[in-house]
Amino acid sequence: MEQFRFYVEKYFSALHIPSSITWVDIVEILVISFLVYQIIVWIKNTKAWSLLKGMLVIMFVVLIAAIFNMTTILWIAQNAFGLAITAVVVIMQPELRRALEQLGSKNIFSSVIKIDSKTGEGRFTDRTMNEIVRACFEMGKVRTGALIVIEQNNTLEEYERTGIAVDALVSSQLLINIFEHNTPLHDGAVIVRGNRITSATCYLPLSDSTSLSKELGTRHRAGVGISEATDSLTIVVSEQTGKVSVAYMGQLYRGLTPEEVKEKIGMIQNKTTEEDKKHKKRKGKKGNEEKTYK
Repeated sequence: MEQFRFYVEKYFSALHIPSSITWVDIVEILVISFLVYQIIVWIKNTKAWSLLKGMLVIMFVVLIAAIFNMTTILWIAQNAFGLAITAVVVIMQPELRRALEQLGSKNIFSSVIKIDSKTGEGRFTDRTMNEIVRACFEMGKVRTGALIVIEQNNTLEEYERTGIAVDALVSSQLLINIFEHNTPLHDGAVIVRGNRITSATCYLPLSDSTSLSKELGTRHRAGVGISEATDSLTIVVSEQTGKVSVAYMGQLYRGLTPEEVKEKIGMIQNKTTEEDKKHKKRKGKKGNEEKTYK
């Protein structure tokens, strides 16, 4: 216990505790707390959780060795520390790559400064949305599996190259025909950009999230995986149950109704509503009145 108390006093005495706390310190604490929380959540939902538990066991053994002055174990730990960091980076390469992709896909500046690049009908028309929803629920009735990825801001060209180019206007009949059993294009995902189907039979990254149910198959994990890597929205039709689900921003919403699916798709449509048009019209009239008054 005296040896343990010695180590505690030795390391805690090296900590610098300021006499006064400013608002900068508070902001810094909040930022660090948020980052630590996000890292813990990320670790919890990936394979890194098992690796972290193994590392904690090793750290506990090293701590015991330091308390009881086990020189051989401390020598091995000291010389293996640099190699261990390299090994962790190599082992965690897929998870680290995905985390950096997610960080890079977040449009921080565009969320602060909103730039409306598309107006009117938005990213795609209501007809396209209705055709996709109609096809999904028609396929759900006959238990035909489907995977439809709708592009938002992040380009999906990397995944389009893994499939076969289609470049056709979105229609429910075409989607049903693509995913029909025993057809050349039924296996894989369909990518939709705007009002057109750009590619079919595309391969998507699978999610490593441990929060997903074990009863979900490869199709659902692929839908969640592409939503983790990009800001796209994916519609999944289950071949076993016929239920329609939506994957967006790493979350899977299962067993939705046609109205709920339309609501989810509408989130990324970027459509100018009637209220927005009226607001812009009123703003324009007000500006003209001010100019006339001047």
